[in-house]
Amino acid sequence: MKVIVYSSKPYDQDFLIRSNQSYQHELLFVQQGLNLETVHLAQGYSAVCAFVNDQLDRQVLTQLAQYQVRLVALRCAGFDNVDLEAAKVLGIQVVRVGAYSPNAVAEHALSLILTLNRKTHLAYQRIQQQRNFSIDGLLGFDLAGKTLGVIGTGKIGAILAKTTLAMGMEVLAYDPLKNPACEQLGVNYVDLHTLLSQADVISLHCPLNEHTHHLIDAQALLIMKPSVMLINTSRGAVIDTCAVLEALEQKRIAYLGMDVYENEQGMFFEDLSCTHTADELLEKLLALDNVLVTSHQGFFTQEALSNISDTTLKNIQRFEAGERIPDAEFLA
Repeated sequence: MKVIVYSSKPYDQDFLIRSNQSYQHELLFVQQGLNLETVHLAQGYSAVCAFVNDQLDRQVLTQLAQYQVRLVALRCAGFDNVDLEAAKVLGIQVVRVGAYSPNAVAEHALSLILTLNRKTHLAYQRIQQQRNFSIDGLLGFDLAGKTLGVIGTGKIGAILAKTTLAMGMEVLAYDPLKNPACEQLGVNYVDLHTLLSQADVISLHCPLNEHTHHLIDAQALLIMKPSVMLINTSRGAVIDTCAVLEALEQKRIAYLGMDVYENEQGMFFEDLSCTHTADELLEKLLALDNVLVTSHQGFFTQEALSNISDTTLKNIQRFEAGERIPDAEFLA
């Protein structure tokens, strides 16, 4: 099948080419993201392979339909960037990678927690850049005995809960759908207000939708402990970044670790070292020592990339052969 792969980096190409040895699709790799300005590149292709920040709104999908594109294959789990209703109306099927490596994201969330707490990023900078071996200002706290609040207990949240329980933390969870595996581990499900008020660390693992957009807003931040650490490896817009910055500046929360950002499109995944981000909000966050930002790399492990590539190409093969695509991967 002829497939155009948008937003493709060298690592995407390496893993997709390796996996494609088993499928023999005709792949065209382009570095540009998918949007109204680049959608014309899809002319002559039956399928589009897209990533988390590609635009798949009604306008782009309408153009794809005019080009006879029949399939959008997302090489990610999230799909908040896709107008699924428009896709259905236009007759474009949409598939995703439902679960590529929940361990990768859970482990990255834990790494953000550990790094912010023990300030290893600051210690590294001091020693590497200044040969400053002082430990003043690097004081952390024991995670054992503290309370972790997990918002969203799917596979990723469940793995983080299991790991932190083993470290001696108490785990509270909030999710409209309780995970029996978490309950068996000893996770306590509570309402959102209780979690926000009692947790020492709060980690977000929920999808972005109309119910979770700015779930962590100014009101939610007022409920939290002043010493709380907030971690987001889900989707950027789950938190109101302006409100979080204000809370940090006013010392109403103590730490922020984020692998995602609600205005990340056009910045994350790109090398901007020779330019300026022109994002005042992000620049203010980056200036704070108690903020740690990574560039949407939670998924970025060898195992995850291998699973993403193989599942994406397998979904395309199933579509081409008219086979049933698993419910976890079929969206529209």
